Amino acid sequence: MATGVEDCEADLKRLRRNRGLCLARSDQVGDALRTACGVSTDDTPVSAVRKVTEVLSRRAGALGSQQRLAVLTALGLEGPESRFLQERQEWLARELERDSRTARRRVDEGFAELASLLSGTETAAAVPTGSWHTEHVRVLLALDQPKPETFVLHRVVADADPLDELDLADTLTAADQVQNDISVDVFAGGTLLCGRSGIMVRPPVPLRRGQKHEIALRFRVAEVLPHCVCVPKDVCTEMALTVRFGTRIPRAVELLEKIVQNEVRSRQMTGVSLEPDSAGEVHAHFRDLDPGFAYGVRWEE
Repeated sequence: MATGVEDCEADLKRLRRNRGLCLARSDQVGDALRTACGVSTDDTPVSAVRKVTEVLSRRAGALGSQQRLAVLTALGLEGPESRFLQERQEWLARELERDSRTARRRVDEGFAELASLLSGTETAAAVPTGSWHTEHVRVLLALDQPKPETFVLHRVVADADPLDELDLADTLTAADQVQNDISVDVFAGGTLLCGRSGIMVRPPVPLRRGQKHEIALRFRVAEVLPHCVCVPKDVCTEMALTVRFGTRIPRAVELLEKIVQNEVRSRQMTGVSLEPDSAGEVHAHFRDLDPGFAYGVRWEE
């Protein structure tokens, strides 16, 4: 059953208050959102919040990068863990390099678009919603180097033409590092256009609809956090990940698959255990990744 756009938007605006979407506020999830997210009367508060979180995160992946960040930050699903909406919006303004009024406007714009998406009835697998999507991404993280290095190899497909810029989802291993501490180089496939809100790459020539293009990036930081994940912004058909520890084998390594970004560092989640091979490497492979969710590995040193 379709849900009214205005009702969904009102529910989203009500839910962003205080801590946002969390178990303690499960009773604040409105009827329109419950219907749109498939929550039934048999669901417990835990399962209801999980369903709403998964649907909102997936649907937000169809928004523009700024609106997606604005929506998920306002709802407390990304950004700082704050009990106050104003603090989350101030953080958002800094990330977007805009004033607070503009940040609030991005939230409202995002809620309006998200409500339109939620008002439909489709529940099929994600399909490309933007001007391009990722057919394959290969992530290689080497922790046995003087400075940790991550190579990310993208194979993208243009879904519109002409396509002259790509906003690429990047790994979150260095998510808490200051942006200036991250060194990004293009090894092949275009020219780098850096910004605090993302990694923009301009291909050598504009891409035509259906055309495939490969881009190779290298990220270097002085220190990394104990996880390596990717959060696709649109459809991603396949992802392959290798983390090389070398001789410094961690105490435990676990798989992270389709989790909310803010839960990447939560020790309450227990993923599938991975054993490094004789070269000190772990490998993970994912297919049909849902936009807005994190996929990768986490380790305990």
